Amino acid sequence: MAKWLMYLPPVLFAGLAVMFYVGMQRSDPQNLPSVFIDKQAPSLNAGVLPGFPALTDADLRTGKVTVVNFWASWCPPCRAENGTLKALAAEGVHVVGVNMMDRPDDAAAFLASDGNPFAAIAFDPKGKTRLDWGVTAPPETFILRGDGSVAYKFIGPMVGDDYLQRFRPELDKALAE
Repeated sequence: MAKWLMYLPPVLFAGLAVMFYVGMQRSDPQNLPSVFIDKQAPSLNAGVLPGFPALTDADLRTGKVTVVNFWASWCPPCRAENGTLKALAAEGVHVVGVNMMDRPDDAAAFLASDGNPFAAIAFDPKGKTRLDWGVTAPPETFILRGDGSVAYKFIGPMVGDDYLQRFRPELDKALAE
């Protein structure tokens, strides 16, 4: 009666092997698509970072492409990508930020020392907004179309070839629409 149990480990192993093989055959294993692609961006249930313009839901639906960056002062990759965000803002791209799981003084000090690329900032000290957006860890960046729908989600710092080969083409495509 328990003889079938001896076949269970090889069957489970074979099932896992097939699953891993199929997963490794994806064309872009770095790409983790968001469930929000082509849907309206979630609302911003976040507060205000004192001393900075507040980011509202209306700022996400301005009729022009918006880059929404989730960041924190304690995040080294966020510091690394800050120059890229400043360059985008200097190009005229509407860049806004959501500061997550941070202290207001630390966030303000980060922006004072490294520069502020954001037209407006939402403050999410408890991380509720990041959960609503499906953000796991900073930095994560979204490209929103003018109507507020999500065109692309980028996980990780926007630096180097990764930025040039993955993020920038998607941003250019959204800007051309």
